[in-house]
Amino acid sequence: MPMFTRGDVNLYYEEQGSGFPLLMIAPGGMRSTVSFWDKVSWNPIPRLAQHYRVIAMDQRNAGQSVAPIRATDSWSVYTEDQLALMDHLGVDRFHVAGMCIGGSYSMGLIQAAPQRVASAVLFQPIGQDNNRRAFFDMFDGWAKEVKPLHPETDDHAWESFKTSMYGGDFLFNVSREFVAACQTPLLVLLGNDMYHPESTSRDIVALAPRVSLIEQWKDPAHQPAAQQAIERFLAEHTPR
Repeated sequence: MPMFTRGDVNLYYEEQGSGFPLLMIAPGGMRSTVSFWDKVSWNPIPRLAQHYRVIAMDQRNAGQSVAPIRATDSWSVYTEDQLALMDHLGVDRFHVAGMCIGGSYSMGLIQAAPQRVASAVLFQPIGQDNNRRAFFDMFDGWAKEVKPLHPETDDHAWESFKTSMYGGDFLFNVSREFVAACQTPLLVLLGNDMYHPESTSRDIVALAPRVSLIEQWKDPAHQPAAQQAIERFLAEHTPR
């Protein structure tokens, strides 16, 4: 079982394929794990692993990854985990593809290390649009599951962590101004539900200077064209 230890953090990850690295960040909210890729409309990993070195991971305190929980935790600790894993694997530049919460994680990586991210694919990114209570409730459901494993964390710390994660606006971890200035190529696959508002996807497309949109991608009839569009996008932005 591949594990990467970073201080008091243990991160589970998997690798498939070879070629230019591609970090895949799974859906699932606070439960973002490799296994969630098998629960969505279609799992892009097997096909992309034919052309790329695909790296997927369980985020901290999800699946097989464990870490302390502190009042100061926020999006940045996840970004640090992700970059540290890539360092551990000897990866400098890479593509990133994230679904759901993975969209925000992807933008966090671009904000923290723009020179390292060659491009980003955002599958139905989460965003704030009169839905904050839904994200707070989702966090509380996850916290109830993992609290027995973290007796060191008091109620104040849990509330502080929750507010840091989902108290912000737009993508929760980056601003509209950042997206408008982002020079990293982006491909957005349209969201259309409470956690993944269509407005969020369309706002990213309206703001970002180097962005494309796929509107239809979930239904079986649309999947082949969407898969081909993703492959073309990644190939276009793979360093030679």
